[in-house]
Amino acid sequence: MPQLVVATFNLHAGIDGWGRPFDVVASCSRLDADVLLLQETWTPEGGEGLASLVATSLGYEVHEVPLSDALLLEAAKVVGTRWGPRNSRRNRSLWLGDAEDLSHVRRARWGKARAGTWGIALLSRLPVRRVETIELGRLRRDSAKRRSAVLAEVEVGTSSLTVVGTHLAHFTHGSPILLERLRRRLPAPGQPVVLAGDMNFWGPPMSLALPGWRRAVRTRTYPSWRAHSQVDHIFVTRAVEVISGASVAVGKSDHLPLRARLAIA
Repeated sequence: MPQLVVATFNLHAGIDGWGRPFDVVASCSRLDADVLLLQETWTPEGGEGLASLVATSLGYEVHEVPLSDALLLEAAKVVGTRWGPRNSRRNRSLWLGDAEDLSHVRRARWGKARAGTWGIALLSRLPVRRVETIELGRLRRDSAKRRSAVLAEVEVGTSSLTVVGTHLAHFTHGSPILLERLRRRLPAPGQPVVLAGDMNFWGPPMSLALPGWRRAVRTRTYPSWRAHSQVDHIFVTRAVEVISGASVAVGKSDHLPLRARLAIA
């Protein structure tokens, strides 16, 4: 049976909670995935984005979908050894929105603000036959301007596999609504399909919402420094066999990436 490695990683725009960058390329290299799904990618205004940089450096074909304008904030002063400051949601290094929205941020704590776009990406070392963006719409309470999924049909030996990557809103903002919209657009569970990403939702209710699918990896992923919940997932249909799967401690994001070795049955 043909095999491949699929990984999913929420990058948190390549920064920690103080706005300090980490080596995204080295982190993704350690995942060594044939297909890599990224969430919270970052592309600065007038510059190369993280997904493109990873693809160029590691030999991937990249398909990226921007979801929102965003700002990266750099802390004026780093205090202690924590991942980020003890703060509310309005005091964070990654801000979805534009500069006009920063009136709610305590600017004395933050220095520079860099503008760009925030989104998702699918990177593949395998031949890609087809790519599609699935629009999921916007939720009223969600900070992102849109939510989408990226679908690619890839060649695995002489077989074909559909891989779908997404980043859903927080469940309190209505991620079950987005999940149902996505489920209706997914291929039938009898086909070989992988669905992966930051779902902002726990495994058991995800499984109930996706009949005919199963979780390839069961482990805590959030927060990365003391994980207590799994909100990042790799789901597969019954036509896909799970050989192994685990979280991987790389990078300085607030999420742990997942990596799974799969085979097409």
